[in-house]
Order: sequence, then structure tokens, then C-alpha cells
Amino acid sequence: MPVLLNPLLLFKRFIMTNQKKRLFTHETLEKNVGLLIIFSILVVAVAGLVQIVPLFFQHYTTKAAPGVAPLQALQIIGRDVYIKEGCVGCHSQQIRTLQSEVSRYGPYSVAGEFVYDHPFLWGSKRTGPDLARVGGRYSDEWHRIHLRNPRDVVRESNMPGYYWLQNKDISNENIQARMKALRTLGVPYTDQQINDAPAALKGKTEEDAIIAYLQSLGVGYLSAMREQDAAASN
Repeated sequence: MPVLLNPLLLFKRFIMTNQKKRLFTHETLEKNVGLLIIFSILVVAVAGLVQIVPLFFQHYTTKAAPGVAPLQALQIIGRDVYIKEGCVGCHSQQIRTLQSEVSRYGPYSVAGEFVYDHPFLWGSKRTGPDLARVGGRYSDEWHRIHLRNPRDVVRESNMPGYYWLQNKDISNENIQARMKALRTLGVPYTDQQINDAPAALKGKTEEDAIIAYLQSLGVGYLSAMREQDAAASN
């Protein structure tokens, strides 16, 4: 093959020709904003693909964890109220693998707990405690008092009261449309569940809904873990 048509020889000649000039160096990148942006985007894109793409093919990230089930109609509205009122701004829903967090909140969170969450509500700030395992920890009445005036049950709390939730009726919320939208995202709601959903909201308030949602957090997964531990010990 002629020298001029051999790409390897051409590349080698290019490198040898520019060795003294040191064309492609850190200094070149740092002084050329356009090249720096292009190569930064390229590095981030490749690194992101390497980390993210495999997760779509690993069952522990795409399959529901034991005991995890889709939210019921009242809980769906409660979750939307949770988002609307900005609760995610002060409460996280992810327990890290740190010993201090496991000791306080319970078993650390796993990806399979969140396969039905759209969007995820992991949060990034803890002005208040993590809520990933709050389900069943307190009674409905405790939550009701806490929502209306938090300092009645936690004297040092700086959480504002949400007393108006008790007066906001949700009987006419478009729950069927929400469940159909979630089904298109992979949440396995049946036609029967969607048809029966409006009846579950009759006579309920936003306060009832958010309490139902909070009481659902972590319950199924923890119950399944206890059952597995009991079976393993027998």
C-alpha cells in the first residue's frame, strides 16, 4: 500500500512532525475553550454511559424488591400532596449504608424499593428526618396532630403546620387519569383497580391521603425482610 494511503503511517508521521510543537497537550486544552468543552462533554458522556446503561439490565434495579407493591389510590393522591407541599425539600427517602443511619432508620435502601416511583423522591436534604421507613412507626392520629401543629408532638420541631389539609376534599381528583399515566410508565395497575379508584377517595381529604401515603413507606419491604429472616432461622 502506498505510504500516502496508509492511515497508520500518516498518523505516525503526524505525531513525529508535531512532537516538537507538542500540539495536543493539557496546555492546548486549557487555552482553547472550545476544545475543552468538547472533550469535557465527551468524557462525561462516556463515563455516564458506562455507569448508567448496565443498570437497565440488572434485575435488582429494575424488578420490585420483595414486599414492594404499587401505591393504592388514596396513597397516590397523598404522594402528590407530599410533592405539592414541598415535603421532599426537607425530608429524604433514602437510607444510606452508613452505620449511623442504619441504626437510626433501619435497613439501608435498595433500588428495587423505588421501581414504581415516578418521580423518585430520594431528596437531598434532611431538615427533618428521613421517611423511608416511617410507615407504621406512628399512629394515624399522631400524624394528624403532627401535620396540624408539629410542636404538639415534637416540641423542638421547626416544621410548619399544614392545618389546611384537613379541609381540602379530594373526592373529585382525577385519580383514574393518574393511574393510567403511571401504568404507561410500567406500574402494573389493572383495569379493575383503576375503575374502583374513585370510590376510595369519597369523603377523604388531603390530610387523609398524605397520612395514608406516609403509613405505606417501607412497610411492605420490611415485612418481607422479617419473613425471610424468620424462614432462615427455622
